[in-house]
Order: sequence, then C-alpha cells, then structure tokens
Amino acid sequence: MHSTLRHVAAEYSFFMAIPIMFGASALKLVKFGLDFTGTEISILLTGMAVAFVVSILAIKFLIGYIKNNDFKAFGWYRIVLGLLVIGYFTLIS
Repeated sequence: MHSTLRHVAAEYSFFMAIPIMFGASALKLVKFGLDFTGTEISILLTGMAVAFVVSILAIKFLIGYIKNNDFKAFGWYRIVLGLLVIGYFTLIS
C-alpha cells in the first residue's frame, strides 16, 4: 500500500469494518434476545440513527483531514494519551 493514497487507505479500512460491526451487532441481538418493548425499539432505532449520522460526519471529517495532512497528529495524540494513562494508573496504585 505504499503507492496508495492515504484517503483511499482510510476509506478501504472503513469499508472493511462494516461487516465486522454488522456481525457484532447481530451477535449482541442474538445473545441478549429479541424480546424488546415498543419503547426499547424506539430508543434503539433513535440511537442507531444518531450513531449513523455522527459516524458519517466523523468519517467525512477524517477523510478531508487526511487528504491535506498526514497521520503525525494522530501518532502524537496516541503517545500523549498513552503517557497520561500510564501516569494515571501509576498514581492511583
């Protein structure tokens, strides 16, 4: 994937995640049963709609960002967050 554009690689990874997320959701439905009340179904559908809209917006932002920038900001974010988590767990133990 060295010659692949960054945004194409990101789009590919999002497309590859769709079956996995669908399967995980289906597995949870089977595991917890399909016995929902009308209120629970409406809450579930509302949550799914909101999650869909937010994920589309987040994906559009990410694709737009990586078309113009590289992944250095994400790398530094992960390093700083990792150090903060290590520091936090060191302090509380």
